[in-house]
Amino acid sequence: MADTSKSFPHPLYEKTVLQPFFKDAEIYYYEPMLSANKAHAVMLHTCDVITKGNAQGLLKALSQIEADGLEKLGYESGVEDLFFAMENKIIKTIGAAHGGNLQLARSRNDLGYALTRLAIRPLLLQSLDNLLVFREALLLFAREHLETIMPGYTHTQPAQPSTMAHYIAGVLSFLERDMQRLFFAYDVNNQSPLGAAALTGTGFPIDRELVADLLGFDKVMASSYDSIGSSDNLTDVANALNSLAVNLSRFTRDMLFWATQESGAIRIDDSFIQISSIMPQKRNPVVLEHMRARISRMMAYGQGVNLQCHNIPFGDTQDIEDEIFPLVFGSLETSHDILTLYTAVIETLQVNVEHLRECAISGFTTVTELADTLVREADLPFRQAHSVVSGMVNYALENNLSPTDFNTDILNQVAKERIGQALELSEETLKQALDPVAFVAIRTVQGGVAPLATANVLDGIAKQIEQDKQQFAGYNQHLQDADARLNAKVEQVLA
Repeated sequence: MADTSKSFPHPLYEKTVLQPFFKDAEIYYYEPMLSANKAHAVMLHTCDVITKGNAQGLLKALSQIEADGLEKLGYESGVEDLFFAMENKIIKTIGAAHGGNLQLARSRNDLGYALTRLAIRPLLLQSLDNLLVFREALLLFAREHLETIMPGYTHTQPAQPSTMAHYIAGVLSFLERDMQRLFFAYDVNNQSPLGAAALTGTGFPIDRELVADLLGFDKVMASSYDSIGSSDNLTDVANALNSLAVNLSRFTRDMLFWATQESGAIRIDDSFIQISSIMPQKRNPVVLEHMRARISRMMAYGQGVNLQCHNIPFGDTQDIEDEIFPLVFGSLETSHDILTLYTAVIETLQVNVEHLRECAISGFTTVTELADTLVREADLPFRQAHSVVSGMVNYALENNLSPTDFNTDILNQVAKERIGQALELSEETLKQALDPVAFVAIRTVQGGVAPLATANVLDGIAKQIEQDKQQFAGYNQHLQDADARLNAKVEQVLA
């Protein structure tokens, strides 16, 4: 026989659903709900849906709730969520005749989706701010290492001499695109669903534009169905953070390699190093491991958002309401930890400049330039030049020679074997072609590794950072102006 409960809520439903979601709502919805309620009350009076006395009562009750604080609006069994807790408090304060009118021309549906957008907004702004600071720290670091020669890698093997600045310019370039993805996510999220009510809008003569303006939304969502059914504001945030996570994970992988004793490229500051409990010599760069783990966590949250939005009905559903809080807010909060921690690591990072310079020629990384030199100086087709230099590398490996042991005798010996002729090349030209500093200096093409070319790239990145800072400042100013307009309207009604 079925075990039926006499009244809502079932104890297990209350424990596993209502209570945890109420705690989440206290964190993320309380302040947005107060603002949304004030804006709605102002709009209802402005549109003559309720009297001025009714609006004054609602606004005074909301001010009292705000003054009392969140602790006096705690969870009560049988009160489904924070919305009903606040509505009950308003009705108890000013009576049912006026208190019950706050929900005119509105549903928990459009309100709930608006609150999620309002709750995402400051977290997304914090992510944008943190990313700006991180990019500025990386830019300063890159400018300090324009002439720091180091091995560049392809397929995890030494490829050609590069510089630390050239590498970091690449990192800054993908972070610039990630910034644009976060800006796009912000713009999609900052649209108002209020006025859609449950699904079809309302028969009351409301002003959706006014409410959107008072809450700092950029515009109203045109379709009332889209207002309560869409989830792309959630997936756009998740996808922007997923892109950032993938990009940062690759940077972190390189950082961990550079921090190894075998590489010796960088030294993580002692403030981020943990020792072994048994091995006295250990300097464990655990901060990078923590960041790698949190990057994975951010990706997991983001992918969870996409999965939870996938294959659900296009309409109001719990999947993209309370149930998605831990995922979407967790991904944003984790990004804050990652970006602030990464900034501190970069600001204290030491680079083993001389060691990297010595490593830059290891693995025969400069021989591409020797092949290019044979094209320029010996008038060889590149494929023949490539074959000769490849033969020289094989000869060196067979005879346990380093690149500094190369001379014109070896060059001509291999050239005769590979292409049947000796080559006219001076010892000085050969040595110059194998010099990692010269290798870097000659690559002045746009985006090249030469210090001047890299500096030009960094100048462009710096300019974009300034433009992004202005856009970010514009977002904040827009919200401050909206808050001022809302407060002024409230005071006008109460006057």
